[in-house]
Amino acid sequence: MGKIIAIANQKGGVGKTTTAVNLAGCFGVLEYKTLLVDADPQANATSGVGFDPKNTRNIYDCLINEVSPKDVILKTANPNLDLLPSHIDLVGAELELINMPNRERMLKMALDKVRDEYDFIIIDCSPSLGLITVNALTASDSVMIPVQCEFYALEGLGKLLNTIKIVQGRLNPELEIEGIVLTMYDTRLRLANQVVDEVKTHFQDLVFDTIIHRNTRLGEAPSFGETIVMHDATCKGSINYLNFAREILQRNNMTQISDQEKQVNFK
Repeated sequence: MGKIIAIANQKGGVGKTTTAVNLAGCFGVLEYKTLLVDADPQANATSGVGFDPKNTRNIYDCLINEVSPKDVILKTANPNLDLLPSHIDLVGAELELINMPNRERMLKMALDKVRDEYDFIIIDCSPSLGLITVNALTASDSVMIPVQCEFYALEGLGKLLNTIKIVQGRLNPELEIEGIVLTMYDTRLRLANQVVDEVKTHFQDLVFDTIIHRNTRLGEAPSFGETIVMHDATCKGSINYLNFAREILQRNNMTQISDQEKQVNFK
């Protein structure tokens, strides 16, 4: 049964979609069957792996019309990576879900139909704490929080942690925090190092060792409709996300890596 990880932070511009797309792509390259679920009406994850959001059936059909995800899922060019696409219609889904008896569990019910077919299901959440994000947290085994290495990095994190606590109490007691990943790190900025220290002081073992650096190739890959590992496997962004994927596998006892590899990976 696949592990479901939601990538969430209601603060925009922290690297949620970049992390969701490229982590999923790296899991695929590492030969883990992965489903990327685009639960953001902006549909950036959908276009980021090469699909036009206007031309496909999408997650809205699964949530509102109870279409099976099997009829909606698309195969991407990235090895072992499938996509459950999004659409701007998802904006209206929040209102349509309100009167449904299982409104917080619609995504869980949809993903349960395909969960056994994947090793990982990665959900890209929208930058809000609305009903779709609550659906994602209810459907997930864990939540991963990207935090950018910039001023106000921790702003709003308290609200997200509070929402996670409410979901744990009322809807999904099994939900865990997978960890916090630091993104957009610029080695030249003293502020970036201060943010790293501050986040590690606050959250300690929850913070992943791997830090995602600012990287031009990471920014341009979506315009080619490719994950970073398919766009440029040797660039800093690819190496960061492959190391990040390996660290998650290690934390979940899904792989064994040597001490020598560890030193190389997490430098």
